[in-house]
Amino acid sequence: MSEQQGQHSEFVRQWEAWHAEHERVRTDPHGFLAVTSLNWLDAEPTRYPDAPGSWSSTAEGVTVELAVDEELVIDGSPVHGTHHFGVIEERAGFLVRAGEAVIEVAKRGGKDILRPRHPGNELLADYAGTAAYEPDPRWAVPARFVPFDAPRPVTVGAAVEGIQHVYQAPGQLEFELDGATHRLTAFNGGRPGTLQVLFTDATSGTTTYPANRSLAVPAPDDDQRVVLDFNRATNLPCAYTEHATCPLPPAENRLRVAVEAGERYPFERHGKEPHGKG
Repeated sequence: MSEQQGQHSEFVRQWEAWHAEHERVRTDPHGFLAVTSLNWLDAEPTRYPDAPGSWSSTAEGVTVELAVDEELVIDGSPVHGTHHFGVIEERAGFLVRAGEAVIEVAKRGGKDILRPRHPGNELLADYAGTAAYEPDPRWAVPARFVPFDAPRPVTVGAAVEGIQHVYQAPGQLEFELDGATHRLTAFNGGRPGTLQVLFTDATSGTTTYPANRSLAVPAPDDDQRVVLDFNRATNLPCAYTEHATCPLPPAENRLRVAVEAGERYPFERHGKEPHGKG
């Protein structure tokens, strides 16, 4: 085996390990495939068929009122009667136990939501994996991070109508592809210094999910250099379930080139009218 063949084999091996771990997380018994409903809370106490209690949301935060035979487990402790969660910050939330289920109480787009997650959900039980393009080093593209003078708040739409998301954008990622220069606005990633890119491209709506794909980007080096490995472009939860509030890419992140890399259109949504089409 030549050195070049060995490097390609190692590249593929690392990608396969990454994708296997990504699928493992996706099929967690209480992950997004286990979500059975998306409920928007308001001041009127309301019961839902897939969660115990009567739930409401006011300026003081989220409250649940449990019947005498109902119980939640919060931070390992059983809870009965009335429980006040208080005000939940944007994109934050709680996961509480209800028997074998987990109940997510969170805030998205400025509104409090309730999302029960049941391990026996049909979507999770029937999930057969997500197809992806064959990993190719060509799609590990060198890029340069171009920081803004100061982080900018960027408002984007969502996979459900009626809400918007606001993210902090520290800068843009500039790279060459198919003989042209492209720039993608980057949001702060999950760990300090890392970045996240939401994008669509010419494959969106044909071989990949129309509304968005997401790419985690490592922290740029001291010279602001980084690699955009589009082989690791992933679907967000809205590609699988209508019970997700995923953000849509900003307008400038809609690439006209075909990025034939990363995860493809999920079987679960293909043939259905997708969120965010166009």
